Amino acid sequence: MREKDMGLWQSYTWADYYDLVKYLTLSFIQMGLEPGDRVCIVGENKPHVYWFELAVLSARGTVVGVFSDCTPPEVEYYVGHSQSKFVVCQDQEQIDKLLLVKNSIPTVEKIIYWDAKGLWSYNHSLLMNMGQMLEMGEALEETKPTLFEDSVSSTKEEDIAVFFYTSGTTGRPKAGMVSHKSLIGMGKALGDLDRYNENDEYVSFLPVAWLLEQLMGVTCSMLYGLRVNFPEKSETVQENVREIGPQVVFFGPRLWENLIRTVQMKMNDANWLQRISYRIAMHVGYRLADIRSSGGKVGPGLSLLGFLAYIIALRTLLDNLGLAKTRVAYTAGSAISPDVIRYFRAVGVNIKQLYGSSEVGVITCHRDEYIKAETCGAPLPGVEVKISPEGEILVRTPNIFAGYFADEEKTKTVFERGFYRTGDFGLLDEQGQLIVMDRLDDVVTFSDGKRFSPQYCETRLRFSPYIKDVLVVGRETADFVAALIDIDLNNVGQWAESRRIPYTTYADLSQKPQVIDLIKREIAKINETLPQYSRITKFVNLQKEFDPDEAEMTRTRKLRRGFVEERLKKITDGVFGSEEEIHLTSQVTYRDGRVGTTKYVIKVNRI
Repeated sequence: MREKDMGLWQSYTWADYYDLVKYLTLSFIQMGLEPGDRVCIVGENKPHVYWFELAVLSARGTVVGVFSDCTPPEVEYYVGHSQSKFVVCQDQEQIDKLLLVKNSIPTVEKIIYWDAKGLWSYNHSLLMNMGQMLEMGEALEETKPTLFEDSVSSTKEEDIAVFFYTSGTTGRPKAGMVSHKSLIGMGKALGDLDRYNENDEYVSFLPVAWLLEQLMGVTCSMLYGLRVNFPEKSETVQENVREIGPQVVFFGPRLWENLIRTVQMKMNDANWLQRISYRIAMHVGYRLADIRSSGGKVGPGLSLLGFLAYIIALRTLLDNLGLAKTRVAYTAGSAISPDVIRYFRAVGVNIKQLYGSSEVGVITCHRDEYIKAETCGAPLPGVEVKISPEGEILVRTPNIFAGYFADEEKTKTVFERGFYRTGDFGLLDEQGQLIVMDRLDDVVTFSDGKRFSPQYCETRLRFSPYIKDVLVVGRETADFVAALIDIDLNNVGQWAESRRIPYTTYADLSQKPQVIDLIKREIAKINETLPQYSRITKFVNLQKEFDPDEAEMTRTRKLRRGFVEERLKKITDGVFGSEEEIHLTSQVTYRDGRVGTTKYVIKVNRI
């Protein structure tokens, strides 16, 4: 392991890792952690998270990852619902959240932290620091030297290793129980496919509450000996990725989209020679990517052009993104535009899309020899995928979850004759590659019987450098499609400043006539690629961004579609009505307790 701390990379050997996990394990056992007991871990990605996780697993406990940016009520829900016995926290921020809700989480016996900054004056019986645990573990080893290895050896493959909470897009999150056997099975399937090895570097910055981080960072690092690197802080992730130059990369779709927006805006500000070199290099890159992705052979002439494109433009671009040494890169968690896949393959990144869920793990993955950007790849070995008559994706896998914690009835409803019902709408193409269209409940059927996928439009709109997020809405009675747009403040702001368009706030910028025309042109480009019946006819630029703290998005940045549509009902009703402007009023509570009122006027725009 490596951790960037105070500007320096601090290294930990496997021996260091072993000793730390051993002493923490012994301490947990001394404190009364029984097999099957749950332990919540709340914090940013640091080596400590992995040490505590392996210690809980070595003591035959179960790990519950909690997103570090959760609000106190959310933390209360995860800790309370899982009936956790211990909670491990990073710092004062997380401790304060727990102390606020301590009366609602009676099962918690100790709250353990590893960063003591700001906590010196805290004197609460629930609190305990990591140093105390290590001392307790060392003392116990002297009297029981074989206890650690005995505990590890007694672990069974069917023991529950981790609770993965669903994203909660359709209701309260449910806790999927995943065993050691399932995690190891998923890790081996993926690692063997893409040939991980002990010289591969991996940068861990995605939340451990997410299945893919548990799979890549924790499981595969143990199975294949990957070196795991931890950024100094969330703001330095891109810089730290560039320093490490990882061979194995996993970014969520939003991060891949952000990288493209950043590149596009930087190229707009580049000189004419750089812009021309980039465009020519990308033209060659797309030709190469399309041939290679379809399994074709590249001729010597095009190979030479590809080498020149790499030397002239793409090498510098890859180095700036930190992807110059990347052998395999993944995206998963939500839908991503095929344009994003094609773009990164054109610049030389071997990007692949994974499909799966907390309940069934990783189901499909692209293969090196054939990558179709519109698909999520073919099923992994041992996995069976079929499509129901209604178009729902059904899955059978040896790595299936053990059910939802404390919810047997819900567990029964998600199975159909041995297959897990994903709730996703999709199809298998002629090569057996899975195409995921949308959530089955989100597909809109118009009055003429045609079916429309909002997600299909949204992923393509987010490819624009000026659109950060979007909610596409269709109504059966309206027979047209509308879009609620979140502009990208940085890129649109930079665009406006370069044209000397003054603005004050996000809301003010979003309603500028020039910005509305800019977004209208971006939507028009996407409309050209869509079937006539699903083209966007009206749109509004929203006055604020979608915010997970307001429950509009999940912590993995998926839109809670039903909740958002209901919350923005006045806007959607106005868009599907005859209004040209929508007047909104919202209350703002200031730090001193005063309440103010803000009024907005949102323009309804036609294309």
